[in-house]
Amino acid sequence: MIFMSPDQQVSPLAGLYVITDTTRFQREAQVKAVAEAIAGGARIVQYRDKSDESVRRRAEAAALAELCRRHRCTFIVNDDVELAIAVGADGVHLGRDDVTLEEARARFAAAGLDAVIGVSCYADRSRAERMARQGADYLAFGAMFPSRTKPDNARAPAKLLGWAREQLGLPVCAIGGITAANVGELMVYQPDMIAVISAVFAAPDIRAAAEALSQAMAQAASIQTTEDPEKT
Repeated sequence: MIFMSPDQQVSPLAGLYVITDTTRFQREAQVKAVAEAIAGGARIVQYRDKSDESVRRRAEAAALAELCRRHRCTFIVNDDVELAIAVGADGVHLGRDDVTLEEARARFAAAGLDAVIGVSCYADRSRAERMARQGADYLAFGAMFPSRTKPDNARAPAKLLGWAREQLGLPVCAIGGITAANVGELMVYQPDMIAVISAVFAAPDIRAAAEALSQAMAQAASIQTTEDPEKT
């Protein structure tokens, strides 16, 4: 697997996947931070905000949707199907406590949209199999490493990524505690996407942090190993 530069043709579900941190950045600062991440190589952006500030959330999501359209990045909204529809997002990401995949798909269809729907599978193989059967567009696994964002999440073994790619045939995303220093441990299992929050948005130089991760991903993916990693 090779991660290409932004000016090349790439899958809409491949590469560095950044998730916004609205505890650090809001409004114009949020858009600027995401623009820096895109300049550093991010190819998928997820807007994640758990607050009830609907006016701010709508404005931020709309601005990020436009930014991503300009840069040909995939734009995903966390949890909120109606917000995703309202701002013209490419899709939505769902966790176990959100609306069902079927309901989300039905809402997009009612709006005349064929959206990307990703789901969190944590370290749960049975959930991944169920979500694949129900028509998920990608599967996210984690936390792969200890995570500052979700410190209580159970760890997911890296080999789960290889199992999902082989057995379920969908794009796979790894998340949780991933940095430029440890991403190589995951790339041998060929995840399509590497999702981060703090590794990029908590960095003093967001663009440089995104570049470092993108380069580490590409370097690790290009290494030819003499022994295949364990997949099951």
